[in-house]
Amino acid sequence: MDGRSAAYGPLPIEDYALIGDFRTAALVGRNGSIDWLCWPRFDSDACFAALLGASDHGRWLLAPATDTATDTATDTATDTAADTLTITRRYRGDTMILETLFETAEGSVAVLDFMPTGTDMPAIVRRVEGRTGRVSMHTQLVLRFEYGSATPWVTQLETTTGIEAIAGPNRVLLRTAIPLHGQDGATVANFDIAAGEATEFVLSWGPSHLPPPPPFDAAQALADTEALWRDWAARCAYDGAWRPEVIRSLLTLKTLSFAATGAIIAAPTTSLPEQLGGTRNWDYRYCWLRDATLTLIALMAGGYVEEATAWQDWLHRAVAGNPDEVQIMYGIGGERRLLEWSPAWLPGYQGAAPVRIGNAAVDQRQLDVYGEVMGALHLAREHGLDSDAKSWPLQVKLIAHLEQIWELPDDGIWEVRGGRRHFTHSKIMSWLAVDCAVRDAENFKLPAPLDHWRALRDHMHAVICDQGFSRERNSFTQSFGSPALDASLLLIPQVGFLPATDPRVVGTVAAIEQDLLVDGFVRRYRTEDGADGLPPGEGVFLPCSFWLAGIYYRQGRIAEARDLFCRLLALRNDVGLLSEEYDPSAKRLVGNFPQAYSHLALVGAALTLDGLSLAIARHGP
Repeated sequence: MDGRSAAYGPLPIEDYALIGDFRTAALVGRNGSIDWLCWPRFDSDACFAALLGASDHGRWLLAPATDTATDTATDTATDTAADTLTITRRYRGDTMILETLFETAEGSVAVLDFMPTGTDMPAIVRRVEGRTGRVSMHTQLVLRFEYGSATPWVTQLETTTGIEAIAGPNRVLLRTAIPLHGQDGATVANFDIAAGEATEFVLSWGPSHLPPPPPFDAAQALADTEALWRDWAARCAYDGAWRPEVIRSLLTLKTLSFAATGAIIAAPTTSLPEQLGGTRNWDYRYCWLRDATLTLIALMAGGYVEEATAWQDWLHRAVAGNPDEVQIMYGIGGERRLLEWSPAWLPGYQGAAPVRIGNAAVDQRQLDVYGEVMGALHLAREHGLDSDAKSWPLQVKLIAHLEQIWELPDDGIWEVRGGRRHFTHSKIMSWLAVDCAVRDAENFKLPAPLDHWRALRDHMHAVICDQGFSRERNSFTQSFGSPALDASLLLIPQVGFLPATDPRVVGTVAAIEQDLLVDGFVRRYRTEDGADGLPPGEGVFLPCSFWLAGIYYRQGRIAEARDLFCRLLALRNDVGLLSEEYDPSAKRLVGNFPQAYSHLALVGAALTLDGLSLAIARHGP
């Protein structure tokens, strides 16, 4: 690639949209460039990695041509035509089919992007439709496997128009009626599209040692994929005040699911920074146990029993084995080894380095995951999803192990890398694990040492209230004996440890409002206190802000709850997606995107503000 192509940089995070097929997902920029794609699975190496670097790390542009399209079409940050007037995007109804409308002085053209859900091998279809006038178009395909480090061998297809690209285990075919040619390490084409005309580009992946993936009818795939999404959304049982917003979040969660195993990943991306230009860059293409309960609540609130059961089954398989080997996260197949490394050739999103592949936090001790697992299995059992007869003996062993370790320091919900502490939230979630075990044994007549568990539960509650609450601050604190605050304490009413109106909870909310609010949104904690062992600075944390809206409602502060919830909804991008955090100063979404935890918290807050409840709460003594 020449110097001008390397000048292309990724767009603001909020300028991307998501498409997927329950195997993997791609991010499509509003400029018509697909800048992130891992094939064939969410956690596979990326073949489009421009999101973490430049165009020569892999991307696929399809947009109105620039004046220099015949040269590079990559010498600006937007890559769209100089005479482009407006760019608008939407998902077609309640689907994950993206429609980007480019309106230019020549006319208007729409690009439809989607990943077919019924193909044997993963594919992306890009359909170009002329709406008015006649528009000059340009496409540039830059395939770079292994996170931008491997250039494939590209040849013309013999039996049809298109190209084949092979590198190591990967084979990718681009089929189209448009003539293609090679240029500066890319495959490019220039063509015109007039009103009423349409043409398609189909990019398919397959293992290089097997026959090429067969062609398919792109028009039929569009119809089938649209019908699948619309039918799925129409099944949504939630009919509250925020139905469109909840459905969009549920569609996003469904897109982040891996159909083969039932897993749901935290995000389809890695290393999108929590602070622009910073080092808080993590790989989120895995499954965190802490998402378990919120995921079940969201899916069951939507009436999606099949997906909830699949997630529960994945959870059973992931934690099966010795209780002392339970991890905080797993791969989408239940894999346990998620080694962290950095590809030195990727400069990072807009210079935010290092880029991280894998996640070293997998080896941390986080006591809260026991509460998440027990809470999720309790919720599943109460709603008739407990289909695994082996579940209860495993849970009994988990409680026995937790009893031995709950008083140890851990790394906490936020996966700090600054040393273990007695985090209050971790202790509360340990209490929740025992509380859920007691209630299941009582309600379902399951064999258990009930008297011993009840005494343990009460002892844990007393210790936490004594050591986790600061009388000086009139607040629960981040860790025992520390004056620092932590937004995870907003979950106290949600998990049933104390009611939202308890004076200690009211004091905690007041302290968080004083110390952790920025422009009305919630920070996780003060990063400058050094608890996480990282350089200070990050955005406000969107799930925590949704939790605050929920606690406002539970405290009877209805107007404040609705105002905060609506302000959070306004942070979604133009197609309804949220990242993990928000930078109030830059007014930008930051962190991995789209983030399941944020969308789970959105659904949970909507249920709370509607006065609905699928929560696990039963307020403790």
